[in-house]
Amino acid sequence: MDVPDNQILGMEKKHKLCFRSIQDMIPARAVLYLMSFSGFLVSFMMRTDINIAMVAMAKMRLRSENSSNSTELYCYTSVTNGTQSFKDQKLMEEGEFDWDSTVQSAILGSFYWCYILSQVVGGVLTQRFGTKTVFGFSQLTTGIASLLIPQAASLHFSAVIVLRSVQGMASGLTWPAMYALVGIWIPSNERTRFMSSFQGFSFGIGLTYMVCGFIIGNYGWRVVFYMNGSLGVAWCLLWWLLAFDLPHKHPRITRRELNYINANIGENIINTKDLKVPWCSIMTSIPAWSIGITTFGRIWVHYTFIIYGPSYMKTILGFSIQKNGFMNGAPFLCSYLSSVVFCYAADFIIARNLMSLTNVRKMFTAISQVIPGLLVLIIGYLGCQITLILIIWFVAVTLITASYAGAMANVVDIAPNFAGHILAFAQTIHMSASFLSPLATAIMLQDNPTLERWRRIFAVTACVACGTYVMYQFGGTAKEQVWNNPNRKNNSGSVRVSPENNQLIVNNKTDPERGDG
Repeated sequence: MDVPDNQILGMEKKHKLCFRSIQDMIPARAVLYLMSFSGFLVSFMMRTDINIAMVAMAKMRLRSENSSNSTELYCYTSVTNGTQSFKDQKLMEEGEFDWDSTVQSAILGSFYWCYILSQVVGGVLTQRFGTKTVFGFSQLTTGIASLLIPQAASLHFSAVIVLRSVQGMASGLTWPAMYALVGIWIPSNERTRFMSSFQGFSFGIGLTYMVCGFIIGNYGWRVVFYMNGSLGVAWCLLWWLLAFDLPHKHPRITRRELNYINANIGENIINTKDLKVPWCSIMTSIPAWSIGITTFGRIWVHYTFIIYGPSYMKTILGFSIQKNGFMNGAPFLCSYLSSVVFCYAADFIIARNLMSLTNVRKMFTAISQVIPGLLVLIIGYLGCQITLILIIWFVAVTLITASYAGAMANVVDIAPNFAGHILAFAQTIHMSASFLSPLATAIMLQDNPTLERWRRIFAVTACVACGTYVMYQFGGTAKEQVWNNPNRKNNSGSVRVSPENNQLIVNNKTDPERGDG
């Protein structure tokens, strides 16, 4: 029986409307949140996999300078028993490459040599080409480099350093790019919560250590780089399909959501392509320097766990590669949940005016680095109390995520129009800790990983974490800086972007009928 054409068209229209209604139930901001979360997850899987892989890649050198009071392999006697030998338990996997601590430090730190240099470049490129292009190509480059690392390692360690430097240069573009998108897409009352999507990096680190520990133990370290590189390339395809630089350019956004974004995005959010970046004001801004310096301390303590956590658990606690991966990864997996809690707590306090925004940022910044700095110091003096060490380790790593309700969110507070550029400036300062920390650790270890040397490393970490917070306590503020909107003529008016034609619209703060755009 033939169905009339008008009935067929009616059914097709009904199906399209049904599909469209399902699409409309998912806000474009929610999709952006998921892409941001998954993007940082994949990015950090590709950048941190070598930290756990190095345990299996490089032979562990032990230098017996004073065997009478040497404390290397400190806790191995605690985890072995009389019926099993050290070799039988395979507590210490034999590496493939004869790389000393200097070479290993160079490989681990080379990622960050170019990473800090590309921060400002990331801000400039984002302003010119948009977040979609910059973030997408940075991920693609990082993924391709990851696929090449196994061959490079077999060739020469210098080839690995080159590839890691390329990854660092590409990955350095991601943070300024995503921060720039927050100011345009996310209403001011949702920004702190959206910042929790950046904690995809913590989830990525945790997932990397746990999954890669299992893979290395069963299939070898090379599979790790092939897996993560392929995942990075595949993610780029989704990004190109689902991400858009401006709300009004999104093909699936509803008019209701678009109006909501424009009504709540903040009166001083404008199209930065029409503005000259106030680099002199940024580089002479005490609040911007405060963010950069205090976060230097947070990065130092964070990367002590990220980069040298696997090494400590291997040389002192005596963990196998699989147990090492699980114990290092579990706290980072939970870090995402803790970041959500901290961000919602900050929004709760701000919404109810329980504390000023500046004090909220300072409180959560202190939680994120002062307390973890003190806890890492305690770890070195707990000997072989494995359970207590792991509990403190877990607490310290999860507290670090409070920074996303603290100094990291403060980047958008002080100048939302130039959040990407401020972040680029701040990260140029604080990400230097990501290669200075491994360098300092390598110098203090000197191929002799004794407990005493690890205590020195933890003591330096505690001093840096706590000391740098002082700058933020005295110089940090959440007050919007005057150079955020150079087009503003006076205090009674402000400028924003029209979603229809991308033109600047002047709004009067005293007008209760401010349009939705």
